[in-house]
Amino acid sequence: MQEEAVVQALVALGHPVRLKVFRALVVSGTPGLTPGVMQEGLGIPATTLSFHLKEMSGAGLITMERMGRNLVYRAAYERVNGVLTYLTDNCCEGAACALEPVSVACDC
Repeated sequence: MQEEAVVQALVALGHPVRLKVFRALVVSGTPGLTPGVMQEGLGIPATTLSFHLKEMSGAGLITMERMGRNLVYRAAYERVNGVLTYLTDNCCEGAACALEPVSVACDC
């Protein structure tokens, strides 16, 4: 993963509202959430939510799929795992780590 993409993802997650939305999408798993459900559950006005969804989508942190009349948003686990891998690459000063790596991938 390129450094610029990692910075963009971290900036997108650096806003409290976007972090709440992203965490809600992670909790929802593969079924995802519609904007209406997110708006109601998080108490975010529609225009504010729309703005933040656009920012996270631009950073590649979420995906959107049209299902009939609804839009369904999901966390982009591969992208987030790429960011985590980038951040932890060469941990332990390049030496073999004392701890076994733990998978952060969702089995959703």
